[in-house]
Amino acid sequence: MKINVDLDRCEDHGQCVFAAPSVFEFGDDDTLHWTAEAPDTMRGDIEHAATSCPVAAITLSD
Repeated sequence: MKINVDLDRCEDHGQCVFAAPSVFEFGDDDTLHWTAEAPDTMRGDIEHAATSCPVAAITLSD
């Protein structure tokens, strides 16, 4: 699964970090960092992260 975050939309609310901390994190520079690809075994957490984003900045594809 491929993960994309539109940084023009992202407002750093951090809901994705809470939902899938092994994929999303805030760096030392306080900007969002994420893993661009993840195994299907993590699909549930990542989909939850995408749907919990208040500005819908996260998109997923196979």
